[in-house]
Amino acid sequence: MENQKQMPPGQRPIKRFIYYAALGVPEVNVEEYRFKITGMVERELSFTYQELLNMMDMEYKRDFHCVTGWSVLDVSWKGINLKRLVERASPKPEAKWVIFYSLDGYTATVPLEDVMNEDSILVLMMNGRPLTKEEGFPARPFFPHLYGWKSAKWVTAMELIPEYVDGYWEERGYHERGNVWDEERFKGFWGRHSKKRPII
Repeated sequence: MENQKQMPPGQRPIKRFIYYAALGVPEVNVEEYRFKITGMVERELSFTYQELLNMMDMEYKRDFHCVTGWSVLDVSWKGINLKRLVERASPKPEAKWVIFYSLDGYTATVPLEDVMNEDSILVLMMNGRPLTKEEGFPARPFFPHLYGWKSAKWVTAMELIPEYVDGYWEERGYHERGNVWDEERFKGFWGRHSKKRPII
């Protein structure tokens, strides 16, 4: 009953993740892999996978909510606090959105204010072990209060931008923000005429 009370509207708990790969699972060369912070920042940054592992500073248990209606409860996440990571790049005042780029060409757009939430994390480990390929190895962002499509797997860059642009699922009608508690599953008027963002 307690878990039921804590569930966002329209969600049901399941025991195991259902894995999606809209554009296929990419090959990852961890030696060549870099995670970059670009765009409207004072200092563009680039990190190797090992450098990211050395920077891990955050670990917690949070539920994962998929927009299709299922949730996995009490998942253990470990990685880097996204707020502190972005602060190292010194975002410019005009930066309002972040677009995440994945190795497979997938993109997801998230408001900067949500990226800067204290619970937002760049995930490197799940349930006490490194991410598997299906889970998004080597890294993925995670926002406990947003639907799972915002948690771009195989992430390779985040770009701070001044105005909203569609990511992969946003272009197909999903909500610009995707807050699970407000059931922001699909777009309203805001963002209907937004521009596409090229892959970098």
